[in-house]
Amino acid sequence: MIVWLLDVLKDWLTAQELFPFVRVFEQLEFRAFCAGFFAFLLVLGLGPRTIRWLKERKIGDAAKFDVAALDEAMASKQNTPTMGGVLIAGAILVCTLLFADLGNRYVQLGAVVLLWHAAVGGVDDWLKLTAASRESGSRQGLYAWEKLAFQLGVGLLIGYFAFDAGFGVEGERTMSHALNLPFQRSYVPPNFEPSTSVIDLPMIAYMVIMTLMMAGMSNAVNITDGMDGLASGISAAVGVGILVLVFIGGDEQTARNLLVPFVATSGELAITVSAMVGAVLGFLWFNSSPASVFMGDTGSLCLGGIIGYSATVLRQEAVVLLMAGIFIIEIGSVVIQVGYFKATKGKRVFRCAPYHWHLRMGGWQEQKIVSRFWVLSILLVAIGLATIKLR
Repeated sequence: MIVWLLDVLKDWLTAQELFPFVRVFEQLEFRAFCAGFFAFLLVLGLGPRTIRWLKERKIGDAAKFDVAALDEAMASKQNTPTMGGVLIAGAILVCTLLFADLGNRYVQLGAVVLLWHAAVGGVDDWLKLTAASRESGSRQGLYAWEKLAFQLGVGLLIGYFAFDAGFGVEGERTMSHALNLPFQRSYVPPNFEPSTSVIDLPMIAYMVIMTLMMAGMSNAVNITDGMDGLASGISAAVGVGILVLVFIGGDEQTARNLLVPFVATSGELAITVSAMVGAVLGFLWFNSSPASVFMGDTGSLCLGGIIGYSATVLRQEAVVLLMAGIFIIEIGSVVIQVGYFKATKGKRVFRCAPYHWHLRMGGWQEQKIVSRFWVLSILLVAIGLATIKLR
């Protein structure tokens, strides 16, 4: 919105000698800072009112485990307002609309990713968590196949349109479709034929990668969301890492210097990612222990969707997967537990899955698990960014 207003009013502002006062909004870095800061303030300001509204609607956590020890440990969290992800999704959307170039295709697709996942998560939360639903004995959330169908469907659609957006302007050579492997020198200068070591992905492969990244990361964040501040703190750390990758991959000179894929016009994603970081930090104000609200599927699915989408657009899937290592461990523990349980007809690898519950049942206090996972995530983000130089 601001970018459009500046474009429309530029001549008038210049004639009135007012343009120097607003010229700073032409700078991507400043707009990204504003998006993150305003998203933080928006969540902070609307948080108390939203929490009260959720309490009035009795949208509270009523999770039950198949382990008595966990039910006892989590008894204090019963009826804590859930579906607080509406704060996160709403703040990201508002700040994207305010500070991003809305004519940018990657921004438009990012908004679709955000809204689609928030809507799917919101419906799932509403069916599972409202008192009316529980009392009536109606279905408890979306079926797993329904949720997966929605995730795979949007992944394929976004993959198709993102692939098309990656062609850039006529005659411009970008790396938006390149297969970017770890430690590979992926940058190709304009008007220079790529070497045989650089592989351009066909559309179907790009769409498959986009789908797997978005569905995988949205489910991984969703599974990790089980302790006060756990998923939100990790998402903030990963978001900061992705923000750095956006500034690198969206700027041709920086991408050339660091030998990473240059994806033309992807720099505008900095607005959405920065808004995500700000919104999550604002949410953490209420979600830190003892949590007064949980994000639910509404928040976790849209956060994971944005992470997976951004990683694929920037052609940095491997680096983002490394930075999101805790999310990968969490969803991996569930896959291992379920697979082993079925294969052995009842045996388990972990005391309970996902992995944070395994540690909790092993005697670790919740705050210790959360803080240590935060520390590990920060280290993984640092290592992931460091690998950019190892080429």
